Amino acid sequence: MDEDVPSGRGWFEGLERGDEAGLAASVRDGSAEMPADWPALAVERGFADTEAAYYDTLHETALAATRAAVREAERAGDRQLVHAVRAMDDCSRTANELAERVEEWAGSLLDESGTGVEFAREVAESGEVPATLRTLAQRVVDLDEQAARLRTDIERTAPDVAPNLAAMAGPVLAARLVSLAGGLESLAKKPSGTLQVLGAEEALFAHLRGRAPSPKHGVIYTHDAVRNTHPDDRGSASRALAGKLTIAARVDHYSGERKPELDEELRERIAAIRARKRGAEEDGDE
Repeated sequence: MDEDVPSGRGWFEGLERGDEAGLAASVRDGSAEMPADWPALAVERGFADTEAAYYDTLHETALAATRAAVREAERAGDRQLVHAVRAMDDCSRTANELAERVEEWAGSLLDESGTGVEFAREVAESGEVPATLRTLAQRVVDLDEQAARLRTDIERTAPDVAPNLAAMAGPVLAARLVSLAGGLESLAKKPSGTLQVLGAEEALFAHLRGRAPSPKHGVIYTHDAVRNTHPDDRGSASRALAGKLTIAARVDHYSGERKPELDEELRERIAAIRARKRGAEEDGDE
């Protein structure tokens, strides 16, 4: 029931039984101050012939409202980002796998061979290999170009969806974190320790089974703050980065306000970690 409608009126007031969209919107957006005998009220107001008919309509309306909610969630910006980054990874992985097949096949026919997508591009334009191999090589090129287009799209849209996270992590890593968490809201609710090891699930489970040390980081390893820090201090750098990324994700989800000071705080923290290592090395040299 709409909040503007006085208590005591049903959620179906003023709507026809066949008006699926209107009924679904009333169920999703309405509320009631007090419980009421809605089936009896529906019959009394002429919305349903019997209480059984009322429940049938309520069932169909609830399904329509659920479908609308799911459709709305899937069309949200962060879900589109998840689809884009997963599609990009699929295209890149498939292109690289097929490029290896092209390399093996073409290597048996050509005097000189190469590797990777660039070699597949040469094979696609070569007149010395069968047409089927050229077609396969062209598929590799097409997939690689599709991955590049998806990356461009991610770089364009991620700052709108998660401005702080994209600025701090970079658009692609931000999209990958959102994808691994299952959405921006889910990422915002995770503790920083979980964000720190997103993408390192296999290593984490091996650690939990007592077969490996605990992972220091997951996909955030690709961030300069971790990758370019001395291996002895990468654990500290990973924790610092994960903490700031968690705050950035929460700000993005709950307010969406851009906060450049978060970037500066991360730079200062990473600089302090690296300075600590340099200081220890200088003390050792003396």
